[in-house]
Amino acid sequence: MREEGRCAGGDANLWAGFAGRRVLLLQGPVGPFFARLARDLRNAGAQVWKVNFHAGDQLFFPGGTAWRGTLADWPAWLEAQLAARRIDCVMLFGDCRPVHHAAMGVCQRMGVAVGVFEEGYLRPHHVTFEWGGVNANSALPRDGTALQASAPSVPAAPIVPVPPTFWRMALWALLYFAAGALLAWRFPHYVHHRPLHFVQAFPWLRSAWRKPLLARNQRTLLPRLTGPDSGRWFLVPLQVHNDAQVLHHAGAGGVAAFIATTIASFARHAPPDTLLVIKHHPMDRGYRDYRAMVADEAARHGCAGRVLCLHDQPTLLLLEHCRGVITINSTVGLSALAQGRATKTVGEAFYDMPDLTYQGPLHRFWHEAPLAKPDPALWRMLHATMLAKAQVNGSFYRRVVPGSATGLASAPALPPQWMAPAPAPPMARPVTGSSIARFPEALGA
Repeated sequence: MREEGRCAGGDANLWAGFAGRRVLLLQGPVGPFFARLARDLRNAGAQVWKVNFHAGDQLFFPGGTAWRGTLADWPAWLEAQLAARRIDCVMLFGDCRPVHHAAMGVCQRMGVAVGVFEEGYLRPHHVTFEWGGVNANSALPRDGTALQASAPSVPAAPIVPVPPTFWRMALWALLYFAAGALLAWRFPHYVHHRPLHFVQAFPWLRSAWRKPLLARNQRTLLPRLTGPDSGRWFLVPLQVHNDAQVLHHAGAGGVAAFIATTIASFARHAPPDTLLVIKHHPMDRGYRDYRAMVADEAARHGCAGRVLCLHDQPTLLLLEHCRGVITINSTVGLSALAQGRATKTVGEAFYDMPDLTYQGPLHRFWHEAPLAKPDPALWRMLHATMLAKAQVNGSFYRRVVPGSATGLASAPALPPQWMAPAPAPPMARPVTGSSIARFPEALGA
C-alpha cells in the first residue's frame, strides 16, 4: 500500500492541523467525497491511504487498496497496516457498518484516533464529524451540567447555505450500487451493511418518479395542517427502514413496528380532537411505502379519519404547526427542539435528556406535550456544542465554497490526543500475508 504525493490546488489552511499526519480512509459516503477529502488532506501536508471494499468504492476512489479477504480476517490485516504505516487516524463514514465496527475495535486497542463522518445532525447545511463515534455513540454531553461545562466560549462562524443535493446523491447512489453489484464477484467475501445487488439501483429510479406524483396527490394536506388544523396534530417523522440508528440503537422493532405501536397508543390515549401525521423519509421513498399499512392500522384501532400520511412536505414548516413530535431517534428531533416543540424519543438518542425531551411514557405524552417544551437555554447550549464539536458546514454531495476539493466551509476539530506536534513520518515497511489486490498499490484520488 503506497501513498501518493500532494495534488495541486485546494485550501491547505482549512486542513492545516493534519499536516505531517498519516491518515487511513475506509468507506465514505456514496460519491467522490472521500477522493476529494484525500486531496485536501494531501494538500495540507498529510499522507493518505485508502482501503476499498467493493467495486462501488473503487468507482469513486480508483487506485485505493482493495481488501478482498473475509470479515473475520479483516481486523488482523488492519492492525498490521496501522502498525506498519504508523497511522495517526482513521476516517470513515458510519460507525455501525460491519467493517467499520470491527475497525473501531482495532483502533481503540491500538490508541489510533477514529474520525467518523455521518449525515448532519443540523441539516441541510452541515455534515457530522466526531472523533470516536456518532449518534448514539457520540461523545457529546448527555446532561445539562456537562453541556454547560463544555459549551464553547466563542460564537460560531456564519453558516454557508447548502443548495439541494438530492439529484446528485441519487445519481451517485445509482452508480455506486450498480458497480458494486455488477462486479461483486471480485469481492466474494464482502458483507455490506445494506443489500448490495443490482436491483438496489431501481428504487432510486422509483423514488424519482414517485416524488412529483406524491407531491401532486398530497397538495391539499399542507394548507390544512398549517391552517385550520394547526396546533392540533402530532408529527411522526419516519427514518430509513435500514438506518443504522434504527437497527442498532432502538428497541422499537423497526420502522413498521414503530408505526404500529405509535398508532395504537394514539388511538387509546390521545385527545379525540387531535390528528397523527406520519411523514415518510425522502431517502426511503423508493424502498418503502407505508401508506397501506398506516391505513390498515388506523382502521384496526378505530382512528382512520385521524391519521394522515405525508411525503416531501417541508419539515421545518410542519414543525411550526405541530403540537409535538414522536421519533425513534431521528435528527428531526433536533429540529423539533430548535422549534421549541415537545419531543418524545422511543430509541436511544444523544439529545434525549431531561429538560430537552419528554422523559415520561408515550401514553402520557399525548396529553402532557403542551407542558413538555424544551428548555431554550439548554437547547442553545446543545446547539452551540454540536456546531463546535460535531458539525462541519458543507455537504458530501456538492461543494459549497471554492478553494478546496471538498468545498467544505469548515474543517473537523482535531482529536484530543493530538496535543503534541506530529513526529516525522518514517518510511513505510512492507506488510505480508494480506488479502489485497496488487500489493503494494498506489492510492490515487
